[in-house]
Amino acid sequence: MQAWQVHENGEPSEVMRLQDVERPTPGDGQVLLKVRAANINFPDVLMCRGHYQVRPPLPFTPGVEICGETEDGRRVLATPALPYGGLAEYAVADAAALLPAPESLDDAEASALHIGYQTGWFGLHRRARLEAGETLLVHAAAGGVGSAAVQLGKAAGATVIGVVGGADKAAVARELGCDVVIDRRSEDVVSAVKEATGGRGADVIYDPVGGEAYTQSTKVVAFEGRIVVVGFASGTIPSPGLNHALVKNYSILGLHWGLYNTKNPKLVQHCHEQLTELAARGVVKPLVSERAPLDGAAAAVQRVADGVTTGRVVVVPSLENGAAA
Repeated sequence: MQAWQVHENGEPSEVMRLQDVERPTPGDGQVLLKVRAANINFPDVLMCRGHYQVRPPLPFTPGVEICGETEDGRRVLATPALPYGGLAEYAVADAAALLPAPESLDDAEASALHIGYQTGWFGLHRRARLEAGETLLVHAAAGGVGSAAVQLGKAAGATVIGVVGGADKAAVARELGCDVVIDRRSEDVVSAVKEATGGRGADVIYDPVGGEAYTQSTKVVAFEGRIVVVGFASGTIPSPGLNHALVKNYSILGLHWGLYNTKNPKLVQHCHEQLTELAARGVVKPLVSERAPLDGAAAAVQRVADGVTTGRVVVVPSLENGAAA
């Protein structure tokens, strides 16, 4: 089979190589899956660079999220068991963690209704306890993680403010349903949020960016507000001022979704049932901006690394070479 492999750490476009390798052999409790679609996530970028909290042994195949097909023909969602990731024709996954792919979504869309949406659901509902009528601020609202949070926030009855970088991404955020869109490249984020909320600020802030975005969050979080920290796409990990959290009376909430798979897997199943229902009703639908063939995976991962994509970029192995659409 063909699989992308990383033999040394660095930028994805430089260290990912498409190679002919043997199909992986499942271990105890694992299954072999034919990859129907592999959604690219920022952790794939970080693993290529050697900067992720999980460091698979070299060489490894990136791809932490797929829609796959079992030997008996079932469509399932899975997080592949590294080092046999999803940017390949076949991957390996834990049988107990497989989730049924929603019938309302095609392979590419289904592959994206997993980590990003589960993270959004857990972040907004389990951690921040978002309520209808509250104001939700989403950083990087046009990206893969942010777009999921926007849709889930609207589904929960919140007023959603989306922060983006650039006019093209602002247009995407509006199409996603943001009530207010702020372009950080041309507007002052703090002033714009205060104006949009009458000076009150945002009740819940969803931050997959870190760095300056987190600093802005602390300036616009409302009384009894909650900042949900889900990642550091900016590359800068902020150091919270706990005295500031005390004086302004807000909460800083960390979210590592992967822990729920071991700490409370039943809650992951419950979340998937909720997401499947929302997808069936058309309330949420992953924004797939690009479907790339397998031979275009390295370039696609690099585009995600460079922050030039919107929504989700999905690798579909069955696409013919050069047939990205």
